[in-house]
Amino acid sequence: MEEEAISKSAAAATACTAMALLYVAILHAPTLILRLPPPPSFDSFMIRRFIGAAVSSVLSLLICTLILPIRSKEASILFDVYGIRVDHIWQAVVLPVSLTCLMYAGSLVLKALLLVDWWRERVSRAWRNYVVAPLTEELVFRACMIPLLLCGGFKPYTAICLCPIFFSLAHLNHLMEFYSKQNFSLIKTFMVVGLQLGYTVIFGSYASFLYVRTGHLLAPLVAHIFCNFMGLPKLFSRRSGMVSVAFVAGMVGFLWLLFPMTHPDLYANDEVRIVCTLRGLPDGSSRRVERRIVGTLKGLNGDFIPTDLWLVGPIGKGIYPDGSKTRYFTLTG
Repeated sequence: MEEEAISKSAAAATACTAMALLYVAILHAPTLILRLPPPPSFDSFMIRRFIGAAVSSVLSLLICTLILPIRSKEASILFDVYGIRVDHIWQAVVLPVSLTCLMYAGSLVLKALLLVDWWRERVSRAWRNYVVAPLTEELVFRACMIPLLLCGGFKPYTAICLCPIFFSLAHLNHLMEFYSKQNFSLIKTFMVVGLQLGYTVIFGSYASFLYVRTGHLLAPLVAHIFCNFMGLPKLFSRRSGMVSVAFVAGMVGFLWLLFPMTHPDLYANDEVRIVCTLRGLPDGSSRRVERRIVGTLKGLNGDFIPTDLWLVGPIGKGIYPDGSKTRYFTLTG
């Protein structure tokens, strides 16, 4: 009786040892036994490993089925022997995991603290990049500077070109940051900061254009937030040529729709936007206007507005000196 028990134990131990060796052997069989060349990529290597692990698992199940003293070979009975069941699933999942978590209580607390720090950093960065920086920069460099330039006698599109220069000057602080704090060489610092200044000039021109055309501070503000979120546009990618195709198609669409989608009429940009004087209109009202224009302006419908009118906004409304009529125009020069 004892000898029979010992033989059964030895057979079980031998079978387990054989399955362990079989598992490892099958994983390395493609290169060590079949003499196949090494996989050309990591993906191919992982596919081989997955196939080997699956084959060894199936063989182990078959070996157990032959060795175990089970008279009935029904699948339900075999699955039950192997512990593959469909009942009491939530207990089998929740309770063991909860028990295991107690062993990792210290690790879980540390991960929670790190997660809180990560979340705080993300929130702080989001406030800086998507709220504070765009809002304050648009208030200063668009809402304040463009009216000043227009009231100073600059034409709208001249102001659009000038504002980005001041906008880029505000980013010169990165020069000392890269050079002193990040230990960049002087040449590398100028290259990095030069790229940033070039991008800020281009974006600043676009933001100023949006502000002048729409008369809305929200227009450049939302564009600013979106650009901060996306970063620099991707011209190409090693993964797919579709990135370059999409970039070219997007740029064509952008240039094609630039003026139609920012037309002043879409935004009712015909109200008082720029205030340079506090003079009332000739009808005695106290409405603020920019300045009086003497000359001939071509209207949106092709006719010509009389020579003496009040200009309200850089692109918008012309009012006769007697206050009797309002004509709309686009200021081109």
